[in-house]
Amino acid sequence: MAYRTVDRELPTEEARAVLELTRDLVRSELEPRVDEAESTGTFPREVFALLGEAGLLSLPYPEEYGGGGQPTTVYLQVLEELARGWLAVALGTSVHVLSCHGVAAFGSQEQRAELLPIMLGGRTLGAFCLSEPQAGSDVGAMRTTATRTDDGYLVNGTKAWITHGPIADFYLLMARTGASHGGISAFHVPGGAAGVTAATPERKMGLRSSVTSQIHFADVALPVGARLGEEGIGFKVALSALDSGRLGMAACAVGVAQAALDVAVDYAGDRRTFGVPIVDHQGVGFMLADAAAAIQAARQLYLFAARRKDAGQRFSTEAAMAKLVATDMAMQVTTDMVQVLGGAGYVQDYPVERFMREAKVLQIVEGANQIQRMVIARSLTRSRV
Repeated sequence: MAYRTVDRELPTEEARAVLELTRDLVRSELEPRVDEAESTGTFPREVFALLGEAGLLSLPYPEEYGGGGQPTTVYLQVLEELARGWLAVALGTSVHVLSCHGVAAFGSQEQRAELLPIMLGGRTLGAFCLSEPQAGSDVGAMRTTATRTDDGYLVNGTKAWITHGPIADFYLLMARTGASHGGISAFHVPGGAAGVTAATPERKMGLRSSVTSQIHFADVALPVGARLGEEGIGFKVALSALDSGRLGMAACAVGVAQAALDVAVDYAGDRRTFGVPIVDHQGVGFMLADAAAAIQAARQLYLFAARRKDAGQRFSTEAAMAKLVATDMAMQVTTDMVQVLGGAGYVQDYPVERFMREAKVLQIVEGANQIQRMVIARSLTRSRV
């Protein structure tokens, strides 16, 4: 597959070097491994170790704690490049960054100094524990509890659909400490804590090299120092993390769609019917043109939202828009690129069938797209700053 360079918004030489490093790693380390890992369902821990050594697992966090100190616009473009090569790795990177958010944004100075260097050092992976078997987007239905004890909390409950569940080194956990949304608190939980166990990994349509499972908490004893911020702000922590996570999913969606378009353009230039390459047939050429335009539009939308975040402006609605538009786009584009390849697109000789299967989950994770529409609709009736 020919690699087509995408014009990037990169503010510094350092940012350009980071993106070039990412492209090199995608070509040399990710692309040669992805097919076998997806076929066998093997989690590529060694790939994440390489990304950690390269500093790509902590890009948007402060350098003083071991982060890369890069703006969101740069971090998201790195995610897009990773997703072009291997969505499971890009999504895993986004989940890890999401899992660090609670300590970075709501932890005390002592918690940040103690925990972030380990979390951002490149050798650990985090997991984000919000959803439950009966409570996904309905956070108010959460049943996992953190009950006060004399010296801390006792956590009981089950979380569902947890990326990195069985192999995570730490969890950002939301648990109920009281009634209603105001009764949810956030905790940092070490992966090896007594009473934390993982269920059998889920068998998924796509992202088979990404390990997803339920996580059970049975009388898990946590000190008061494991709580992030005051009691009752867990819903705020979760929403804040999800805003950034939705931008990550938007970038991943653009990367998958771009990869599918790259394959289809190569194929359409080589495959000939009626004496000409099929790209010269309007029915095919227009599909490729529509895909290219939709990808660029989604890319610019996630970058717009990221610039608002980097400027300290509100970006929740824009993040929902970016996630909605980009992931719906990816589903449409990957479906269309399978159509461009015809029968060849339906078999595993070409990766577009995998891209199509992978695109579907992006419409679901970090809040299903129906939730994004609710967020956007509600914003229309509120005064905005």
